[in-house]
Amino acid sequence: MPIGQTLPFTAVRWDDILFVVLAVSLLGSALLVVTMRDIIRCGVAMIASFASLAGIYVLLGNPLIAATQVLVYIGAISVLVLFAIMLTQTKNAPSRLVFQTQAWAGAIAAITIAIIISATILATTWPSTGAVAWTATSDIATMLFGEYVLPFEVVSVLLTAAVVGGVLLARREPPAGKEDRS
Repeated sequence: MPIGQTLPFTAVRWDDILFVVLAVSLLGSALLVVTMRDIIRCGVAMIASFASLAGIYVLLGNPLIAATQVLVYIGAISVLVLFAIMLTQTKNAPSRLVFQTQAWAGAIAAITIAIIISATILATTWPSTGAVAWTATSDIATMLFGEYVLPFEVVSVLLTAAVVGGVLLARREPPAGKEDRS
């Protein structure tokens, strides 16, 4: 039996409920990223935040951007950050973080940004259609590997150089006077 477009006995659409769940999950996990002291758990909350954003991209009808979000941010950036954290000496943050001493300035900035975003949303004329516009992935692939192949390859070489540079910087040299005598 197929599921209808709305919840039974209500006029609430399933995609609206899913959007609210993903948005609350995104905001909650983003808040956990900046408030928790255990940096490993902050990294896991960041992965949850990125996953919720990928779900919102799918709801907006852009599976290519959602897949990119999963591959690049969850699959590469988050894992890289977690590995870097795990390779450091300590995983706990200081007892009093810098942003915790400036909470009033952060609150003022957050309220200001919320007012600006609210004013922008209210001033925008939104389309009345509820249809989702799907992106033609084949058209994007044709442009990316046709007209824009050179910039694509330049970015890939640049990212490879950044990874090699990061590995070289992360290598630890033995302290002076203590050479490896094996």
